[in-house]
Amino acid sequence: QVQLVESGGGLVQAGGSRRLSCAASGRAFSNYDMGWFRQAPGKEREFVAAIRRNAFSTYYADSVRGRFTISRDNAKNTVYLQMNSLNAEDTAVYYCAARFVREDVTVVMGYDYWGQGTQVTVSS
Repeated sequence: QVQLVESGGGLVQAGGSRRLSCAASGRAFSNYDMGWFRQAPGKEREFVAAIRRNAFSTYYADSVRGRFTISRDNAKNTVYLQMNSLNAEDTAVYYCAARFVREDVTVVMGYDYWGQGTQVTVSS
């Protein structure tokens, strides 16, 4: 079992930055690929970014590539999402997730554990 707790959400002005954190507890964090997803009202949950367990590979949705950066600190059992140049379309609840099986990290299905989410609201 892995418990995930996101933090860092809040209200930010368009063009601003925010860093989300996801703290993991339970089984060995370094055994899991980690992802960030988001869900806006009335929309399906969508992939944002992911990072492999060894941190050697990262993946981004086209909509955030170049603006968001995912990273992890296995010593601290934490994954981060640095978000820059935020715009209104980034407003959503952001979730972190962990998956054990080494497959496509961009799909919602296959992630074993999810956090409760943290709201990010970008005001224009």
